[in-house]
Amino acid sequence: MSDANHDFRRIAVDLFEKGRIDVLVGFEKGNDGYRSRPAFVKSAEQAQKLTWDSTCSQNLAVYLPGIFRSDGKVAQAQKPPRAAFVTKACDLRSIIALVKEKQAPRESLTLIGMPCRGMIDARKAAGAAGADILRLEDQNDRVEMTLADGRTVSMDRETIVQDACRDCCFPSAEGADITVEGACRSPAASEDSAVREFEKLPVEERWKKFSTEMSRCIRCYACRQACPTCYCTECFAETNSPAWVGVTTELTDTMIFHLIRVFHQAGRCVECDACVRACPEGIDLRPFTKKIAADVRAMFGFTPGFDVETPPPLVTFAEDDGQDFISEPRKG
Repeated sequence: MSDANHDFRRIAVDLFEKGRIDVLVGFEKGNDGYRSRPAFVKSAEQAQKLTWDSTCSQNLAVYLPGIFRSDGKVAQAQKPPRAAFVTKACDLRSIIALVKEKQAPRESLTLIGMPCRGMIDARKAAGAAGADILRLEDQNDRVEMTLADGRTVSMDRETIVQDACRDCCFPSAEGADITVEGACRSPAASEDSAVREFEKLPVEERWKKFSTEMSRCIRCYACRQACPTCYCTECFAETNSPAWVGVTTELTDTMIFHLIRVFHQAGRCVECDACVRACPEGIDLRPFTKKIAADVRAMFGFTPGFDVETPPPLVTFAEDDGQDFISEPRKG
């Protein structure tokens, strides 16, 4: 990705020098030497530290609402900032969803679409390496890691790619204002294959899976904080009048929290797995987040995409809308 890295850094510098943006949200190298972390850049000079590689896994759309808020509200009276975002396809789809929900004016955004061959899963890489990683070099189909114990380990890149990337059907950042050329991952064959496998399990096994995962939750809310479309200034989980859900780690409280949060993502979740990567307990939320996304596709024919003009399904109404979810809730 060295060419893409050079090209997008040049683009960032040019945007600042021409006075087109006030802030750019991208990535810089982290302290551990091999991973990247979010960076907020406000000048052409600062843009020199920007980087792009296979460890730029965070969904940067999570920072968009905060940039455009003033006193907890979306800035309207004052002139909004002009912000650029470095985006993978999933980041871009999340940003489009946020624009539709009036979290930022589209005209104040400059979206830089980056090529993505699938991001490296830090947990998979660390597990495969068996030691602290000092340096990671992405070499087409191989990844070479220099370890703290002096060893150099080379492995098949695909074995440590994030699961979200393996399932991604939209790897190209379509409709970005500026597109950086480079090789992209091939789209996955099916959006819902993982969900269909889970649905084949007997009800008892599905319940056991759900209960087991929820029992490990410590209610740290990392999943909520990492999610680009969990931007409410007051979360239902923390209101006490009315108290929608208990704040304990008792199993039923935890189950209700996650169920409501997942349902809040109907028609909005881009299946980036930011929630899964953020979880310190490694809880697998994918069967549940992907299930709600699959249901929205089945019921409304809608997947969060790149077109800002396409309205979300839950804010539209048609006289011929199906009513099966009311009259036959167990159907299908």
